Amino acid sequence: MTLIPLISTILTAPEVTTAPAGRSATMSRNIYGSDTGRHPVAALLAVGLPAALVVAVALSPMIVDPIPKTDPMVGTLIKLPTPPPPPQPTPDAKPAPRTASATDTVKPLVETMPSFDNRVVEGPVIVDLGPIDLGPPARPADPPPMPKLVFAELDPRYAGAFQPDYPASEQRREIEGVAKVRVLIGTDGRVKAVELVSTDSPGFFAETKRRALAKWRFTPATRGGVAEESWKTMTVRFEIRAG
Repeated sequence: MTLIPLISTILTAPEVTTAPAGRSATMSRNIYGSDTGRHPVAALLAVGLPAALVVAVALSPMIVDPIPKTDPMVGTLIKLPTPPPPPQPTPDAKPAPRTASATDTVKPLVETMPSFDNRVVEGPVIVDLGPIDLGPPARPADPPPMPKLVFAELDPRYAGAFQPDYPASEQRREIEGVAKVRVLIGTDGRVKAVELVSTDSPGFFAETKRRALAKWRFTPATRGGVAEESWKTMTVRFEIRAG
């Protein structure tokens, strides 16, 4: 747009001529328009050229940035399965019993209580249960009673072999006395061991021990009908009889 005024100025500038030698130097300069009859082309160019430039600029194509092209989206169409229809209730179906849920509203139990100024107020019910008696602690079940022990007894079939021999040294000195022993009776009724409890003479214990291991027989102790070993205390008397 800056070229139009420049071209108009060049075409419309007055001509400067050199005055001939014979003319006066006071000749006035040519003024645009005063010599329109002599310069019709210059006047036409001064008017038409700017108009032509304006039309050319108006008709020139405008520079517009093209719209960027994007590649089309390529994909695979996946067909989702159709959800099954909801089950239809049967005519004879009974509605399920309604149970309490988190959204149910439970109304607290309240009661009306008179106040000191005869007003009725509402408040929560407080029940004082007091100490709860749980009773005596549960006792474990008693174990079944053990069968009663039946003690061993001297077998009457061997009663004649019970009395031991009189020690000769005690008999010569005419010493009488007692020997008390503790014997272990096996399940077969025989004596397996003899322990001294008390005696009036060592000879009495020696003869009693020898006789017990050799000749004494017992019916063994039993528990629930089963024979078992047991201890039994026996007393033997040594007396000198007149012959």
